[in-house]
Amino acid sequence: MSPVGPAPAVGIRLLDAPVDRRDDSRAHKYIVDHVRPGTEFERRVMVQNRGESRSPVAVYAAAADVDNQGFVFAPGRTENELSSWVTVNRPELDLNPEEQAEVLVTIAVPRNAEAGERYAVVWAEVSGADGQNLRSVGRVGIRIYLSVGPGGEPPSGFEIGPLTGLREADGTPVVTTEVRNTGKRALDLAGELRLTGGPGGLSSDPVRVEAATLPLGGSTTVRVALDRRLPDGTWSAKLDLASGWTKRSASGTVSFGGQTVPAAASADRSSTVLAGGLVASGLVLALLFGLAYRRRSQQREPVPQG
Repeated sequence: MSPVGPAPAVGIRLLDAPVDRRDDSRAHKYIVDHVRPGTEFERRVMVQNRGESRSPVAVYAAAADVDNQGFVFAPGRTENELSSWVTVNRPELDLNPEEQAEVLVTIAVPRNAEAGERYAVVWAEVSGADGQNLRSVGRVGIRIYLSVGPGGEPPSGFEIGPLTGLREADGTPVVTTEVRNTGKRALDLAGELRLTGGPGGLSSDPVRVEAATLPLGGSTTVRVALDRRLPDGTWSAKLDLASGWTKRSASGTVSFGGQTVPAAASADRSSTVLAGGLVASGLVLALLFGLAYRRRSQQREPVPQG
């Protein structure tokens, strides 16, 4: 039996970030901070009713964790240590369609809190019913990554292993590499892969790359699938990855349909303007393709769903 009427819909976004994290892209989407025990701080979030009717919206904090599967959301209103430190000034809202409301989130860390990183989510939740006891629930949230301890923030870092090129049975060319978290904070990795110096001098636009949240000491395989029409041969590859202001890169040569030459990993903390397009002479482009490889970058971080 399907629900009757419009499905519940709600949105939430972070309105501010610490001044010392103005250059940290993660801190503009998530609540990311390092504080001493006994610290209390606030963040403002904006909640919006995106449904077609007036709806009550619940705002609350609940537990989360980071493991080998990435950032994991606990069911319902499950509590953990960090979520118990979180309060909101407006836990219940009643919003018209497209109406917005600002909510103040306060995090009060006890003076006896042990050092370490903790995780939680601030959720905005709406629910509806079809009049036949069938209830649907929708929620979206803002992640919290909170490091607690004396002194400065624990360092973030990661290593990128050699790049490998291969072509799968269905013809899809893929570049893979292993990434390992070598720092003391969880990481949300995103970046771009660029290929240059291919057959006939071809180059490709940057391809967006994302990976699951990487726990302390964890590792993951980053896999970048490319257009099947990419020709066999040798290409120069450069992979740029970042988590906030922590950046690394790896570059080298990969081959599709032949032997692969591993790439050397190297640190890269510079800012790069990413631009491009297929670059080739008109003659080579006409002979090989008659088309360009262009990829649209997708949003880096899907809004967490319950």
